[in-house]
Amino acid sequence: MLRHNLDVMHIERNVSDNILSTVMNMVGKTKDTLKSRYDLMDLGIRQRLHPIVDGNNILLPTACYALSAEEKLKVCNFLANLKVPDAFSSNISRCVNVQEKKIHGLKCHDHHVLLQDIFLVAIRGLLPKKVCDPIIALGKFFKNIYSKCLTIEDLDILEAKIPVILTKLQLVFPPAFFDVMVHLPNEAKLGGPAQYRNMYPIERYLRTLKSYVRNKNRPEGSIAEGYLAEESLTFCSRYMKNISTKFNKPTRNDDVSVSNDEMYIFKKSGQTKGASDGIRLSHDEFKQACMYVLQNYEEVSHFMEEYTSKIESQSSMRAHKNGFLDWFRARVGACLLK
Repeated sequence: MLRHNLDVMHIERNVSDNILSTVMNMVGKTKDTLKSRYDLMDLGIRQRLHPIVDGNNILLPTACYALSAEEKLKVCNFLANLKVPDAFSSNISRCVNVQEKKIHGLKCHDHHVLLQDIFLVAIRGLLPKKVCDPIIALGKFFKNIYSKCLTIEDLDILEAKIPVILTKLQLVFPPAFFDVMVHLPNEAKLGGPAQYRNMYPIERYLRTLKSYVRNKNRPEGSIAEGYLAEESLTFCSRYMKNISTKFNKPTRNDDVSVSNDEMYIFKKSGQTKGASDGIRLSHDEFKQACMYVLQNYEEVSHFMEEYTSKIESQSSMRAHKNGFLDWFRARVGACLLK
């Protein structure tokens, strides 16, 4: 029996907010405060982080998990210039103030994407290994919890890993930093994958109901009227012809292929934006581009397997990649001669 189905969405949001606020040292949100430093004094741990009394002033030594001003600028520039696939996340750059080196206004799904993918890349190389590694492991933990396919064996591994991850974080961050999350693998065993139990669909539907409110003095009546109007329009739109409705309107990215080539890899979907600009690739870059195309082309897969079976006992994988292009060119030439 699942006694407490705690919402993974808000737990993940709190964890991500704590990490982001503490690492970026956001005033009013960071967990690295004067009180947390006094907690370290009371516990008698990490003496180098204890507050230093200098007359009427109290100085807080810089912690290893705090980014410098230059490093904050690098993170903000990274997030401000980030390009992601459509519908992967919201426009996170709108939440970044590069001049003030601040990140604000993030929604729950923004924290979801940051903790599992984006922020882990941004801090790599900026924070020490003892700080970066447990944060990356924590992001992978939540990514596994949100996996569409979970096995009991996977959850047993996660249940054994999360105490180790939290212990590594406790060796670095202040005590006030932590949220309860050791129960999440056991909850997934009883309740299934997290995406079927979290609050995302409920929050989205509440946003829809909120949009129905026109008279803020009578919100309940506005929601009821708006719901009836939406149901009526949905019913009528099923029988309306030759007009755009929610059932026949084009998709958000309604770009079809403009090429008649049989090979799908040469089909061009989408539209260009702005003027084109040509570049000249180096020899190595051209070979890398060719390898990328061939590795993602299904019709070449059996040639790749044939070549791998020939040389797998003779050379390394790097040599395999470097030699495949020449072998493939000769192989195709031989096939054409036949």
